[in-house]
Amino acid sequence: YFQNRSATMHSFLKYCCPVKVFLMIKIRLKPSCRISASFVTLLVAKKNSSNMSKSTYFTGQPVYSQVIKLLDKAKIQQISRETLGSERYVKRLTGWKHLIIMLFGVLKHFDSLRELEIGMKAEAMKLSHLRLDYVVRRSTLAEANLRRSQEFFAKVYAYLLERYTPFLADSRSTGHKKSWEKQLYMMDSTTITLFDNILKGVGRHPKHGKKKGGMKVHTVMKYQVGVPMVVELTSAAKHDHYLLKKVHLPKESTLTMDRAYIDYAQFQRLTEEGVCYVTKMKKNLTYKELSSTAYVSREGLVTHIDKYILFQKEKVRHEARCVELWSNKSRKSVTLLTNNFELSVEDLAEIYKRRWAIETLYKQLKQNFPLHFFYGESVNAIQIQTWVVLIANLLCTVLSRMIKRHVSFSQIVTMLRLTLMYYTNFIAFMEDPQKDESVICAERAKSPPPEPSLFD
Repeated sequence: YFQNRSATMHSFLKYCCPVKVFLMIKIRLKPSCRISASFVTLLVAKKNSSNMSKSTYFTGQPVYSQVIKLLDKAKIQQISRETLGSERYVKRLTGWKHLIIMLFGVLKHFDSLRELEIGMKAEAMKLSHLRLDYVVRRSTLAEANLRRSQEFFAKVYAYLLERYTPFLADSRSTGHKKSWEKQLYMMDSTTITLFDNILKGVGRHPKHGKKKGGMKVHTVMKYQVGVPMVVELTSAAKHDHYLLKKVHLPKESTLTMDRAYIDYAQFQRLTEEGVCYVTKMKKNLTYKELSSTAYVSREGLVTHIDKYILFQKEKVRHEARCVELWSNKSRKSVTLLTNNFELSVEDLAEIYKRRWAIETLYKQLKQNFPLHFFYGESVNAIQIQTWVVLIANLLCTVLSRMIKRHVSFSQIVTMLRLTLMYYTNFIAFMEDPQKDESVICAERAKSPPPEPSLFD
């Protein structure tokens, strides 16, 4: 630098501040510099340099690639080939690519195909990590959502559920468990309001009287697993007990549900199959009371009334147990109906309380995933997006069980959305988010104190 700038070097040596700490740097000069010494010791002020090293969570694959590793590409491609019409007239957008792109949109919480297309273009240089070789256009994706059957995505969810159910059941928090807890199932349904009268809805808007369509998601969830085990998608007008007629649970299972599922014939079928049910009783049911026993506390207050009753309707005859529980605080009663005559009253109450887990699941799905805006107006497109949301919920649940500390589900979904294309080890980051900050603080503690300036 100083070979052709001798005057600049002389001025630097002349006006260099002697107060600071200097580094000794030797520079060989040309004879044209007109300095007798062949070497000149250059005094350069020492600067505090910050080390811009990589994060301790750095990895060669983006977070979304780590999520995709939970999927078996060969198996999903096989499912796509076996599904009728899934690979018909397909050039490049196969079932596997369709799933990956839709899953990307759901995890990033995009509200439209236009947002999804722009989001893919923004990450075009990283698509090779996702095993994609081009950016799909929104017109192509819209046509795929219309033509590819939702049955393919339903089969993918069923396969993932079969693959990860043992892991989810084993990773559940351990503790003192009741005998009925391992085989506890809960049944319920939730309605997703649609923007148009696509599927038959129920009722009208109280203000303007317009009627919108709706889709009802009928679900059976196993308590130990925490994700839907059986899913049926129908119009909102379909009655809740539609699924009760189709479900057959293992023997010695326990099924809890709300009072919308009361059906004497199905209750008798469950009894014959060796399945215990617990539900809330309606007030207008007609039955014959066989026996009744009231239990009183030491204070003289009635705690519960245990009745054996008989339902008769046409050819159906069903014996059941009715337990009316009284609360001393609210002075109200709750009546539970079951076909189990051996369970204690406390266990019956606890089983029905566990039913709230499926309501929490519905809240989790609607709050963390895009089920307010859909990528298409056809019934098939809406059902495809619903299945992809269920797949995303399952994968996020698996990730949450892999993390060796408690992290809320909403926090996992949020961090996935923010870091989906970052080169970060997601599991390591969620287990110890403060690790990078601790390393920076340790480096600052080891570094020498700041050098005083001339004006200090």
